[in-house]
Amino acid sequence: SGFNSIGHMDTMLRGRHHIGHCKEGEEFIQNVFHVLFQMFSGKEKSNLSICWLQYEISKIVQCLQTKNKKKLKAQGRKSKKLAKNLLKAPDNRNDLSLWKLYAYLEWLLGNIDDARKVFDTALCTSETGGLKSPQLCSLSLLYAQLEVELLESLEGAVMSRAVHILTKLAESGPYVPYSGQVLSVNVLKARKTYEHALQDYLNKTPVSDQDQVSAANQLVNFVGCYALFQYLTVGIDAAVLIYAQTSEKLEAPGPEKCKDTGENFGTQNFPTALEAVTLLHTNLLRFHMKISVYPLNPLREALMEALKRYPSNQSLWRSYIHIQRKSHSASKARRFFDGVTRSTNSLEPWLFAIQAEQMRKKLIEKVQRADVGEIHSTIPETGLTNRIVALFEHAVQSENGTHCPLLWRMYVNFLV
Repeated sequence: SGFNSIGHMDTMLRGRHHIGHCKEGEEFIQNVFHVLFQMFSGKEKSNLSICWLQYEISKIVQCLQTKNKKKLKAQGRKSKKLAKNLLKAPDNRNDLSLWKLYAYLEWLLGNIDDARKVFDTALCTSETGGLKSPQLCSLSLLYAQLEVELLESLEGAVMSRAVHILTKLAESGPYVPYSGQVLSVNVLKARKTYEHALQDYLNKTPVSDQDQVSAANQLVNFVGCYALFQYLTVGIDAAVLIYAQTSEKLEAPGPEKCKDTGENFGTQNFPTALEAVTLLHTNLLRFHMKISVYPLNPLREALMEALKRYPSNQSLWRSYIHIQRKSHSASKARRFFDGVTRSTNSLEPWLFAIQAEQMRKKLIEKVQRADVGEIHSTIPETGLTNRIVALFEHAVQSENGTHCPLLWRMYVNFLV
């Protein structure tokens, strides 16, 4: 009975209503977690707790995507119960990563006030490390991002809860829950603190590999907080400037050699940091375009630049396809896809190129099938069909495409 019915052709046609695991697969996964939980202790156990909660969150996201309210309610109850049990364990009580996931879970279920209480509790009880604490930065960034998504415009954003969170983070003192206003003097002080901290981060050379990984994660969370703070208090250009400065520094191989490895402090040590910063940058631009008038070009340029460098990043491809759908000319996107597929072995560019053409085909068919009688049977859309078949042919001939079951199934499904 396996995990789910992904091996059957009909799952592609049924679409979103059958996302998720079937009963036996779900039981199997839960058993694995329970058995492993007894075998680990300390840091490994808390890492496993984080994986478990992330898995529960992924199921809630699936319920939200399928808009299945009944299933969402039942899943929400189960996931909350598990989260509370995990947090009751003595080792996990001060684990900010778990608190963060629990608050996010509440937020996804639509319990905004409960989620705020969880976030506030976690921030109040945590040790005051300010911008130096990676977990505190990560928690504050998620809290501020979620609050920003509730804003309908940037008017009055300086007084928002998000600014309060990011200001308190920079102060490094004990956290005080939001009372409805933010003092201008605190905002100015926080901006100075952020400015100095950014310079320190960009001038610092980590010594060991382990240091580099933690420094990279910390830098990403810090830059996210600072850029969001600037976005809310100054504007979009100020935020974009910070991302530009950081990316420039992460790209440039500096003259400093790391003592252990002898490598340059350049892209080879921070590919993930650079990718994560790029993702934050493009997401902020997308959000800004949603709530105010802003040209499309900066976002398109940033995405194209990033995708040449990270051709297998699915989030970036999804954003790219999303903005290309609004454009009536497909030639620019086709040339771009063509360029990327030639320069990389990864399969994502092929899959997303095919998806983009299939969406275009669907759109054209929908327009042709408007209330004009049987017009669609007389004008079949052959041009796009041939193009999609050609894309499939090229994709399955590529080195990775030959061994990709998903690609073959999509091809068979399309031909049917």
